[in-house]
Amino acid sequence: MNTEFILKAAQAVNAAILTHEAEIESLDREIGDGDHFINIKRGSAVVIGLQDELAGLTPDVVLQRIGMKLLSTIGGASGPLIASFFIAMAKSVKEHGGETLTEIAVAFTAGVDAIKSRGKADIGEKTMLDVLIPVAGKFTALAGQGADFASLLQALKQEASLGMQSTKVMIASKGRAAQLGERVIGHIDPGAKSSQVMITAVCDLALSLKQVRSLI
Repeated sequence: MNTEFILKAAQAVNAAILTHEAEIESLDREIGDGDHFINIKRGSAVVIGLQDELAGLTPDVVLQRIGMKLLSTIGGASGPLIASFFIAMAKSVKEHGGETLTEIAVAFTAGVDAIKSRGKADIGEKTMLDVLIPVAGKFTALAGQGADFASLLQALKQEASLGMQSTKVMIASKGRAAQLGERVIGHIDPGAKSSQVMITAVCDLALSLKQVRSLI
């Protein structure tokens, strides 16, 4: 993972979020607080605005600065959760490296664990973690097995999609959706959807780049 790829990934995520605006907003109106997409959109724009400032910095510093900026600019529940993801990733990259797929998987898992801790949530509660936790597990397993790079990325996309779809049959235990009881069954969680969109965007970017291993 290097700074060039992080900045390109931020651009890809921003574009993907905007492309899926109507879908995510609709999901949030159905079972959420109505501000999820607004906060995600604001966060993506903030990161894009940091591009010139971050260029040339080391990856751990870039991730740390992104996290701190998001913490101070995004409202709602999403801000602290997503900020904690980047801050934890930064710490992992600084301490353990972020050059190999195994090291990147460790950093990603650290970020997911930070969201779990901050949100006091886990898999099966109809949240973004129903995407993030399975993806982290799959990433760790495939990286440890030395899986082919393209196959690994395709598997992460599939895992994200499966995790997102799994929320459709769940009853929520967090946020406004928890107040709706069984009425949320049949609805995909908006945080799970936005997480799936972001993971897919980053994987697609990695797949599209030439000599991607040297970029990441």
